[in-house]
Amino acid sequence: MTTRRDFLRQSSSALAVLAGAPAVLLRSRARVDIVIRGGTVFDGSGAAGIERDLSIRAGRIVSIARRIADHGTVEIDARGRAVAPGFIDIHSHGDGNLWADPRAESLIRQGVTTIVVGQDGSSRAPRASGGDDSDARHQFENFNALWAALERLHPAVNVASMVGLGTLRDVVVGGKDRPATATELARMEQFVRDALAAGACGASTGLEYTPGAFASRDELIALSRPLAARGLPYATHMRNEDDRVLEAIDEAIAVARGAGCSLEISHLKCEGPRNWRKLDQAFARIADARAAGCDATFDRYPYVAYQTGLTNLFPVWSRDGSTDAFLARLADSATASRIRTETLAKVDLIGGWNDVLISNVANPGDRAVEGQRLGDYASRSGEDPYEATVGLLRRNHGNVGMVGFAMSEDNLDRIFAHPQSMVCSDGGSYAVDGPARDGHPHPRGLGTFPRVLGRYVRERKALTLEQAIHKMSGFPASRVHLRDRGRLAPGAAADVVVFDPSTIHDTATYEQPFQYPVGIEAVIVNGAIALRDGQRTAQHAGAPLPVA
Repeated sequence: MTTRRDFLRQSSSALAVLAGAPAVLLRSRARVDIVIRGGTVFDGSGAAGIERDLSIRAGRIVSIARRIADHGTVEIDARGRAVAPGFIDIHSHGDGNLWADPRAESLIRQGVTTIVVGQDGSSRAPRASGGDDSDARHQFENFNALWAALERLHPAVNVASMVGLGTLRDVVVGGKDRPATATELARMEQFVRDALAAGACGASTGLEYTPGAFASRDELIALSRPLAARGLPYATHMRNEDDRVLEAIDEAIAVARGAGCSLEISHLKCEGPRNWRKLDQAFARIADARAAGCDATFDRYPYVAYQTGLTNLFPVWSRDGSTDAFLARLADSATASRIRTETLAKVDLIGGWNDVLISNVANPGDRAVEGQRLGDYASRSGEDPYEATVGLLRRNHGNVGMVGFAMSEDNLDRIFAHPQSMVCSDGGSYAVDGPARDGHPHPRGLGTFPRVLGRYVRERKALTLEQAIHKMSGFPASRVHLRDRGRLAPGAAADVVVFDPSTIHDTATYEQPFQYPVGIEAVIVNGAIALRDGQRTAQHAGAPLPVA
């Protein structure tokens, strides 16, 4: 890889030679914006890499050839490196900090150039009444307003979005556990149609979260039907991912079949050691669905721990309505004992209180708890772990995040090797400095894509390099109709990542999450260099990506 010093020296020498040359010669020396030379080009299709040059002009790939004669304004020496489509995070929460810090630092430094947000049933549009990017929550009346706000924001990455069916239920029905009326269902269906017409790339659910958990199967089918005509997926964080995971897969397949649409199972997992053996049955159900005509796929992040809200340890019925109602039930003698019993069973399922790590709190007085295991925290404070947990929730009005350690790495090998799997982070956008250094997050927000390439390709050999790149680029692009992304071909959008397959790896850990990966050497977004030789540029060339 050319160093900055080499680049400046070469550029100065070239300018000296050309100082007296005719203007036509100067133009001929820079026919394109960027040339990446001598790298092993993986086109994103799953094909093996081949040594080629690649040229870029005006945000598009111009040519890929054994030797490109044109010179670029910028030349990148990629000999010994992989050149791949910019990575597409098919299940991202990277918009969470985007308005506070549009640099999207941890995304760019992983080679991610496009994020697909609006996941787990929650999207930034629509809302019942108007809203714009001055709203503290950055929620918008409709998807056109969301795209316009992203245009004004100038983020470093491209952003596509699904419409969240939990958001629709919250807007139309509210937080109560009750069926939608016919009028309410019709209104939600219209919201879905409007979102898709404006460019939403699918619909998502979060059926372990409220109020999405209160939606019936028939409601989900009705709201997913508009997806079928556009060939877009129903993406679901299923109703259960542990003891009833197989039943939850059956429901997800039934919704997609009933709606006639494709299916994306979000972050497929079998939580808790007693459920790890169910992966074969999960794969069999997906295979049977595909054989019967249901286009079912799934995604997963490369970690054995998940991240969610601490309230998710508590039964769904206890969270009906508002946070105040939930907190009241914790103290109500008519419900408190049952809640405790069911919560302790959930904690036992994942392995105990020390398999719960606190990732973030809202109350500044509890900031020292971030990064601690709940069992250790309770022991140091002299409290019963359950009571310590309830105390945290009360002081933070329910706003506490957690990381739960509950999955098998052997299962991860098999998930990534499966032909219908894709790579996702399910994580946010962070930075080691500034407003995006927030809480004590799961390391997936800083390390997912390099971790797959380093640990699961190079070290564990669960899949090949070309397979992994396909699962990070061409495959997810095809699922959500990002037609000019996820591939390296003339005419495609110039989203490109250059990395060293022999050194790439993540450095973020559960104990020290704010650490960037190594081995990513250049990242190009829409033809603009975002990262080169490990150095960020000031260019923010990301764009909203409504799908046609």
